[in-house]
Amino acid sequence: MLRSQGTVRWWVTAAILLCAFVLLQTMGHGEAIVPRQPLRNLPYSLGTWTGEEQPLQDRIVQAVGVSDYANRIYSRPGEIPVQLYIGYYASQRTGDTIHSPKNCLPGSGWDPIRSGYATILVPGGHNIVVNEYVIEKDQIRQLVFYWYQARGRVIASEYKGKFWMITDAIRRNRTDGALVRLVTPMDDRGDMAHIRLVGFTQTLFPSLDELIPN
Repeated sequence: MLRSQGTVRWWVTAAILLCAFVLLQTMGHGEAIVPRQPLRNLPYSLGTWTGEEQPLQDRIVQAVGVSDYANRIYSRPGEIPVQLYIGYYASQRTGDTIHSPKNCLPGSGWDPIRSGYATILVPGGHNIVVNEYVIEKDQIRQLVFYWYQARGRVIASEYKGKFWMITDAIRRNRTDGALVRLVTPMDDRGDMAHIRLVGFTQTLFPSLDELIPN
């Protein structure tokens, strides 16, 4: 009975969000222009990590519909590297919306093995909650962290992300936002991959705060 009630609530919430999103896309007024720095200004040196650009093919950029992106490999001597992708959308009113890794990763042949959340203490003394995924393809496992960062919020849940996008579109005339995704191989132990991504997130976060508008 409780499961049935929960399912009904889920579908009602999804329907409300869908209707509100369709309504937003049909609104004719222009969206607020938010000053920001291009993602190419993200430092290539982050603490002891050094980044190398990995440009995406034009067809992929067009498919995901980003306004701006950064796709880099960060490494440091003697340690397994971290792949960083940031996709920024200046507006999500016209159909170009953030693509969830929950859909993109299986489409690339990576099967989800385990999913959950990680809570990370970032500079400034506050915690952020991010999605934590273990994925596998051809017996190769990788650990993934990803979150949505937009208009002063860091959000793990896709549904909360849509809710706040709609709320901010109505209240602030803004739907801009970004997906931040980190991936690292689990060639060593799983706990080491987790420690590596937590440490990299803590090093990266201050720079994101400057590049993704609040």
